[in-house]
Amino acid sequence: MNAIKSTNFSFENATGVYHGKVRDVYFFENKIAIVATDRISAFDVVLDRAIPYKGQVLNQIAEKFLKLTADVVPNWLENAPSPNVHIGKKCDAFEVEMVIRGYLAGHAWREYKAGKRMLCGVALPEGLKENDKLPTPIITPSTKAKEGHDEDISREEILAQGIVSEEDYTKLEEYTYALFQKGTEFADEQGLILVDTKYEFGKYDGEIYLIDEVHTPDSSRYFYKEGYAERQAADEPQKQLSKEFVRQWLIENNFQGKEGQVQPIMSDEFVNSVSERYIELYEKITGEKFEKTSYDNRDEEIFKSISTQLG
Repeated sequence: MNAIKSTNFSFENATGVYHGKVRDVYFFENKIAIVATDRISAFDVVLDRAIPYKGQVLNQIAEKFLKLTADVVPNWLENAPSPNVHIGKKCDAFEVEMVIRGYLAGHAWREYKAGKRMLCGVALPEGLKENDKLPTPIITPSTKAKEGHDEDISREEILAQGIVSEEDYTKLEEYTYALFQKGTEFADEQGLILVDTKYEFGKYDGEIYLIDEVHTPDSSRYFYKEGYAERQAADEPQKQLSKEFVRQWLIENNFQGKEGQVQPIMSDEFVNSVSERYIELYEKITGEKFEKTSYDNRDEEIFKSISTQLG
C-alpha cells in the first residue's frame, strides 16, 4: 500500500534532522521544514503500518487552523509548498504540551475510572461518567518526551521545576483557553464537538508562537454534536472522529505500549478503514472535499518543494 513511512533527505543548507513519532523535521539556520509522514502513533509508540493520506490530512487541517487562529496567537507557519510540507520559523519549544479538555474522555476518563479525582493538579467532581461535559474546560499539561511516554504534570510542578517561567506559563494558559474557544466555535459550525486537544508553543526572538499542528485528529478528539445528549442519556458510546478508535482496537488486542507487549498486526482492511476515518474527519471539520495527492514521485516532489526554498 502506498504511504510515506519516512524521509531521509540531504539538504545542502540543513543543520540537522529530527525524526519524531509522525513528523520528520529538517533544521536550517532560522527555519524548519516539517514533513508530515503517514506514520501513526498510539500510546506514544509508532505503529508498524503507515496510513495512506494521513500526513496530507494532518498537514492541511493544521494549515487551515493555523491561518484561522493567527488573530488569537502568532504561529510559526510561513509557507506550505507541498501537501505534506510546512516551512516556518525555528522556535525554541517549551518542554510542555498544553492539553485542554472540555469533556471527560480518553486518558482523563481512564484516570477517573481508576479512582483518581485529581488530574494534573486539577480537582474533578464526583459523579461524572465517560464523555460527560466538564463544568468548565481544564488544562492538564504533559511533559514532552523525546522517547517513551509523555507524563502528566501540574502547573505547580512546571513552575517549581523551572520548566516554564510563571510569566510565560500564564500567557500559555491564556492562549490555550482562547484557542480552544475558537476551535470549539468552528467545530460547532460543522456539527462537531471539540472534546479535547493539545497545543505546543515556542519562542522566536523573545515572542511566544504557536507551533506544531492544531485541531487535527492526532492532537484532538471530536464528537458528533447530533445525538450527543441522547447517547449520553442512554449510556451509549459517543460517535467520534479521532484516533481513539485505533487506541481501542489496540487495547482490545492487548497492546497499550507497555513493556513486553507485542503490537498486533494491522490488516490492509484495517489500515484502509483508518485512512478513510482520517479523510472523513478532514471533510467534516473543514467542510471541504479532500483531494488525494498521487504517491507517484512523492519523495522527489517533497524534496524539491523544500530545497527550492531552503536549499
